[in-house]
Amino acid sequence: MFKETNRRSFVKGAGALAIGSVLMPGCKNQEVKEVVEEKSVLQPPSLDKYGIQLYSVRDDIPKDPKEVLKKLASYGYNQIEGYEGDQGMFWDMTPKDFKSYINDLGMELMSSHCNINENFESKAEQAAEAGMEYLICPYVGPQKTMEAWQEIANKFNECGEICRKNGLKFAYHNHGYSFTSFESIYPHDFLMKETDPELVLYEMDIYWVITAGADPVEYLEKYPGRFTLCHIKDRMKNAGDERQASCNLGTGIIDFPTILKRAKERGMEYFIMEQERYDDSTPLESAEIGANYLKKLRFA
Repeated sequence: MFKETNRRSFVKGAGALAIGSVLMPGCKNQEVKEVVEEKSVLQPPSLDKYGIQLYSVRDDIPKDPKEVLKKLASYGYNQIEGYEGDQGMFWDMTPKDFKSYINDLGMELMSSHCNINENFESKAEQAAEAGMEYLICPYVGPQKTMEAWQEIANKFNECGEICRKNGLKFAYHNHGYSFTSFESIYPHDFLMKETDPELVLYEMDIYWVITAGADPVEYLEKYPGRFTLCHIKDRMKNAGDERQASCNLGTGIIDFPTILKRAKERGMEYFIMEQERYDDSTPLESAEIGANYLKKLRFA
């Protein structure tokens, strides 16, 4: 979700990004496309399942949820991650009816983002009824003191316990602020230390890790098994404004074949496309472009 406003600068030289191995090393989009196409002949796709965060089609799904879900299934998505909008997590359907409709389309509802500060116990009960595996906190915002970050960690542990009682798992989805130095530490490392691994897992938004100037592979290596879901969202080259940096999957500079391979080796279970910004595409067109990229993805 899109609320982050602070990031550590990682633009160097003539405005070019320099994130090392996590970005396509000097390749133009055409060169990357040729490499992907060549590999597709030599080996099968690396992901047999991949999902989409419904926030990617936030302009369309409120108008006709069932029709939009049907289109997403036709693109090849077999997993759905929801979010809590004006029509709730289930788009004016009951949890069981939403689950049934998703399953009839050949998809599974494995998770949803939600506001953890309002009626969380009720939401956990509903998520369990819908057959979800995860409830996820999408955003807490940058905190002003370490005491505030400690309160966040405590809240996450409480949510994790509520989820466990309902047969669910709890996770936190990062933005760039938790990978930005604060009082000589990185809040995300603090959260990792102060949350119970049995109660709190993490959804790595790869785009935001890189936007903050951090290395997603380094964090995957440092905390194996803690990042069990990820958001796959691409970044334009030489983008100055982080709010304008998101682009169609496969057209940007993030080296997903390398990152996702390491992620899978370190315990990543769910790979979820998310689109923040649209170029010349509609939300559904961007969703289809993303599905086609993931369908052909080969690990490096």
